[in-house]
This record gives sequence, C-alpha cells and structure tokens, in this order.
Amino acid sequence: MKTKGFVIPHEHGAWAMVSVPFLFGMMAGQPQWLHLPLFMGWLFLYLSSYPFLQLLKRTTNREHWLRWGLIYGAISLLCLIPSVILNPSLFYFGPLLLGLLMINIWHTKHKSERAMLNNICAILIFSVGGPAAYLLSGGGWDRTMALIMLFSFLHFMGSVFFVKSVFRERKNLRWINYSRIYHVVVLIIPFIVGLPWLFIAFIFSTVRSFIFAGEIVRPWKVGIIEIIGAVQFLVLSVAIIQQ
Repeated sequence: MKTKGFVIPHEHGAWAMVSVPFLFGMMAGQPQWLHLPLFMGWLFLYLSSYPFLQLLKRTTNREHWLRWGLIYGAISLLCLIPSVILNPSLFYFGPLLLGLLMINIWHTKHKSERAMLNNICAILIFSVGGPAAYLLSGGGWDRTMALIMLFSFLHFMGSVFFVKSVFRERKNLRWINYSRIYHVVVLIIPFIVGLPWLFIAFIFSTVRSFIFAGEIVRPWKVGIIEIIGAVQFLVLSVAIIQQ
C-alpha cells in the first residue's frame, strides 16, 4: 500500500520472516557490530523487492513503484557493502537468492502468487537471512547453518498452512488436514536430525493448527498468534541449538 508517498509492503507476516531467521542465525553464534548494517541491508533488500514485483503486475503508477524500488535498493546496497567486503563468503548466497527470486517473478507475471511453489521459494529466501547472519557470527558452512535454515523454513511454512486454513481455505477440509499433518510431521523432524528437544519449539504451532484450523478467526487475532509463535520459536530454538 502507499502511505504518504512511501511504499510499505502489506504482508505483515513478512516482517517476522525477515527478522526471525536473521536473529536466529545471529544469536546462534557471536553477535557482531556488522550485524546491524547487514540486517538493514537485508531489510531494505526485502523492501525493494516489493515495489519491483508490483511493477510487474500493475500498469499504473509505474514511475512510483520504480522510484521506490531503486531508492530501497540503493539503501540496501550501501548497507550491505561493509559486511560483504569484510566477509566475501556472503557473496555465495547471491546465486541462491537470485534463482529463488526468479521463480517469484515468474509467478508474479503469471498472477499465481498464491501457488505453493511460490510460497516455498519466498520462505526459502527469507530463511537465507539466518545462515548469512550465522556466517557473520563466526559460524561456517556447517551442520548448524543447515539446521538454522531448515528450522526457520519449517516454522514459517507452518505459518503458510495455518493462515490459509483460517482464511482462504477455511472451508476446505482437505487443506485443513494437510495443515495438521504437516505440523505433526514437523514435530518428528528434530528427532531425525539429532536435536530431539527442538520439537518443543514447534508445539505451539501444532496446537494452534489443531485448535483454530477451519475456524473463523479475526485477522488481528491471527496476527497476535503468529507473533507469539515466532517469538517462542526464536527463543526456544536459540536456547536448544546452542547446547
């Protein structure tokens, strides 16, 4: 939406997706001062993607979308430069992000943004912030980095299933069952990867799905539920993965 000339993304859940994986990766290692400009660069990279994607969909106010896409993109570039110069390994995330973004662009041009593949790629993009922050925290291309990426992705995919099951697919019994099956399977994955106690971080999401899926839930209540879920996921995941 447009507010006082500014372009602000209206996907409120995306703010948690931008910040939670990043904080997860940062707190799993040793926080550095470079995390601040890296996060700002990451945030403005997301902000720049929104007007550019709108530019592909809309035929009006194209100069407006282009202007704000370039402004946000320029700010992102300036913020990312210090971190990338001091840690060139961050460049390796570029091709992955670009490939996933191309899939998002394809779905946007074909007006199929709600497709599951598009959702998966979008959440993978957000989840990359965790490994990048972890690498800057003194971590390496190791098992912990992979787990940060994996569990960030699993948590926010659960959000996709949950939100659809209380809004767009609320009357779709098949989708409600998919959501509940997904959340049960996610509880098992920590045991498979050797971090059994991490299943605790997904209990809230699973209970949420079984209680509210298919029910009429006001948007503000869904927002509160999602905020609580994201915070408890971050706190518990960091505490467990550091052991």
